[in-house]
Amino acid sequence: MSLEKAEHLWSHLHWLTVLAQHGSYTAAAQRLGVSKAAMSQHISELERAAGVPLVQRTTRSVRLTEAGQRLVDGLREPFERIAQGFASVRDLAEVPVGRVRVTAPVAFARQQLVPRIADFLREHPGIRIELDLSDRLSSLATEGFDLAIRHTAAPPDTHVAWTLCRTRSVLVASRAYLRRRGTPAAPHDLAGHDCLHYPRAQDTPAWHFQPAEGRRKTNAPRFTVAVSGPFGANNSEALREAAIAGLGIALLPDFSAQAALRAGKLVEVLPDWQAVGTFSDHLYAIRPYASHVPRAVSVFVAWLREALAEGFPLRP
Repeated sequence: MSLEKAEHLWSHLHWLTVLAQHGSYTAAAQRLGVSKAAMSQHISELERAAGVPLVQRTTRSVRLTEAGQRLVDGLREPFERIAQGFASVRDLAEVPVGRVRVTAPVAFARQQLVPRIADFLREHPGIRIELDLSDRLSSLATEGFDLAIRHTAAPPDTHVAWTLCRTRSVLVASRAYLRRRGTPAAPHDLAGHDCLHYPRAQDTPAWHFQPAEGRRKTNAPRFTVAVSGPFGANNSEALREAAIAGLGIALLPDFSAQAALRAGKLVEVLPDWQAVGTFSDHLYAIRPYASHVPRAVSVFVAWLREALAEGFPLRP
């Protein structure tokens, strides 16, 4: 094949690499901002030019043939260099520009990130944020995310991580529930209460406590309490709403409890004790390691660190 003819297929080759990443014509088309029909046509044209099948189509997904995989493997590094080179040129502009694809936990994004994001976009009109709200731990490289916000105890060693802020877990209940059932005075009292829990792998839900920071002694022991209640959910917003409705005592991350506590819809329970082990105590911004970080991503991370530096105080 002549170089002139091959030049007309460069976009086709890029589309094949995106298809390989996503394993689906629909997902790849969405990533590229094109129709599924255009995606399929480009791959068919590339196969005709190559003279061999590059993709095996099934009812649910697509897989590369041996020839297709060999082609994608050879293209990965050149396309990465092209992307990095273009990003470095764009970064020469005085005003940061570009798209930043971000994935973040549902509750945190809805309650803390989205209400703040307008300030960032007004300050940086050349940057576009595409936000994916998901509690699933996405593969950043495979799914094309520039950044992930993670509520985790230990960010992966294979990624670059920036600490955004500390967080803590807090026990909350409505005043109506506490009037009806009484207020616990110590962690072991929770065994006699309706506790709204986040389901984990263990059969019997349990919460772990140690004295709060101001009361904590060196090597202070932890107390474990088996809890039960009428409702559990794998989303802190759902637990918060159940607590507001008076169903019981909920253990929440502070970023989920903050607004309801400040509004008086919930009150803190056992403030002299700190729940540990259920939720992480840090929020991180994480991205795959790369020799060049686009300026738009760096600017967004810097803004996140400043915007969240104080964490989530439970009182004004």
